[in-house]
Amino acid sequence: MTIVDIRATFLYSYSFGELFMKAIAAKEAKNNFGEMMDTVQREPITIEKHGRPVAVIMSATEYKELKLERLRTEIKKGTNQIREGKIYKQSLSTTLEKFKTELNDR
Repeated sequence: MTIVDIRATFLYSYSFGELFMKAIAAKEAKNNFGEMMDTVQREPITIEKHGRPVAVIMSATEYKELKLERLRTEIKKGTNQIREGKIYKQSLSTTLEKFKTELNDR
């Protein structure tokens, strides 16, 4: 079986918002690594071991978008906490430094 023969599975992924995600066995991923790398530029792939999902491979662009969306969510939560008075001024500078570091890691 090759990547071309990848079967669709009913794995619901909140990260990607897709009902169907292509899945391949770990051994197949190893044997067809180059082809798999081409495929993940178009869509993520679940890697399975003994029929259970163990990893997801995606393009670097999609990964960055996912991380950026998570960061936006955390910033929104933090902004709401500041408005509600749940974060004090002294902890705010630590939180902002954490976000700056994460942004610079991209």
